[in-house]
Amino acid sequence: MTTVLTPHAKMAIVAAVGREWRPLIQHWSSSKAQHDGREFIFHETTYAVAVCGGIGPEAARRASEAVIARYSPRLLISAGIAGGLVPELKVGETIFPSVVIDARDSSRHETAVRDAPIGATPLSKTIVVSYPEIASAEQKQKLGKSYGAHAVDMEAASVARAAEAHNLPFIAIKSISDDINFELPQMMAFVQDGQFQSTPFAFHVAVRPWLWLKVARLARNTRLASENLCAWLRESALTNTIVPGTIS
Repeated sequence: MTTVLTPHAKMAIVAAVGREWRPLIQHWSSSKAQHDGREFIFHETTYAVAVCGGIGPEAARRASEAVIARYSPRLLISAGIAGGLVPELKVGETIFPSVVIDARDSSRHETAVRDAPIGATPLSKTIVVSYPEIASAEQKQKLGKSYGAHAVDMEAASVARAAEAHNLPFIAIKSISDDINFELPQMMAFVQDGQFQSTPFAFHVAVRPWLWLKVARLARNTRLASENLCAWLRESALTNTIVPGTIS
């Protein structure tokens, strides 16, 4: 599939939380719009529009439908951080998976990266599995073995489904924030309707000193992953390194 992107046919980037791409969009124009009873903030540049949908598969679905309805993009990208499922993937590394698997029903979704220049590199010879919860170290081990996957996220499969429903090419870009052995603190209880409740989580951590070092390490790793993710998006997705076809 060849995709020609023009200023009137933007690529759409869907992420979960704002900190994942703040370095990328800080100088983009922004606007608010309603879709299906919810308000979304869209960030735009010449060839791209980005929307932060929230955490989890349902939030990703809503954001994908909103950006498709408003912009009729030519390409849908799921961009964000992910957990490593193989020892070879280290914090900060970025991958462009050729396949996304939905752990809820084991469905497989091929991406369009094979048609892009980067599709011939090892970065694209990877598989991401989307899991509906924040995966623990034990869960990461099981997911890697069950699906032959290299990384785990929460949203890519939902974005892939939206792309397929609208007959759009789809690409996933994921940067590793925690390796296979890193045990994340209990965070799922602080996710409500796709939004992470930062203040309650901060109070939770404040009275548990044994979590301080782990949370600080996760924050540092997430910042590195986000910076690398945005660098790839800035230098590659906004030119033609990972985009099927050319930008004219």
